[in-house]
Amino acid sequence: MREIGTTLVTGGASGLGAATARAIAEEGGTPVVLDRRHPGIDVAFEEVDLADRGAVEKAVSHVVESHGRIDAIVNAAGTDACGPLAEVGADEWERVIAVNLLGTVAVTRSALPHLKDSGGTIVNCASTLGLRALSDATAYCASKFGVVGFTRALAAELAGTVGVTLLVPGGMRTAFFDDRPEQYKPGPDAKLNDPADVAATVLFALRQPQGCEVREMVVCPSNETSWP
Repeated sequence: MREIGTTLVTGGASGLGAATARAIAEEGGTPVVLDRRHPGIDVAFEEVDLADRGAVEKAVSHVVESHGRIDAIVNAAGTDACGPLAEVGADEWERVIAVNLLGTVAVTRSALPHLKDSGGTIVNCASTLGLRALSDATAYCASKFGVVGFTRALAAELAGTVGVTLLVPGGMRTAFFDDRPEQYKPGPDAKLNDPADVAATVLFALRQPQGCEVREMVVCPSNETSWP
């Protein structure tokens, strides 16, 4: 199994991203969090809005200047805008695409030359709602369906040079749901995964030796309602 080196983690200030950054640090790797907020733990941090491609490019360049290399990226950042299409503002709707899909692409594109040098790994976080559509989730489903397609095409494109893993998580106990209207929050009896458990599966993908890849992983509660 390979050692986990310098790893960009988007959305590392909370949720799955934060759990992944902690797990990488505990394994002796070097997580570098890319987020608008500081993760609140002692890890390298680049303040960046993932919807801003130019800012992403500068942040990735600064990581290379500071650390000398990039061994992996974990694109875990995500946002949402729930509601019927006609009731969700255009700017709010488009920001979901900008962060979840275009931000994933921007980080990947910027880091790709360095990942080719290191023979590194990309883990892109989609969602069970990247495989199954729900009402009042047009922005989120569009973004995550996009991440699924992007990642599968990228895996074909980079075969033999950079490892590519598609992570499809179900619901997790994170702050992701906090700002939603009540009708879009998980119910009091909802069974959600601990993000630390999902982060452990990310580490499994990152540890695979060069030439051996975990192509896709679905990690969800056993009674996940949005799967299959």
